[in-house]
Amino acid sequence: MNNSQKEQHISLEKHEGADEFEYEDMELLERLETLREDMEDLKVTTLSGLIQRIEELHRKLDNEQ
Repeated sequence: MNNSQKEQHISLEKHEGADEFEYEDMELLERLETLREDMEDLKVTTLSGLIQRIEELHRKLDNEQ
């Protein structure tokens, strides 16, 4: 492999790595947007509100048993 081919190979590896990070970022963005939509549907606006709702539902379910 000559120098030009090595440079192209390294460039391709960097590009593939960048695509992988971009895909991971896109996947994370999708998850976060879904979480935001779910929280809006549940009328929960903060993490502490979410934790409180979870605790309330645990207590309710425990009391029903």
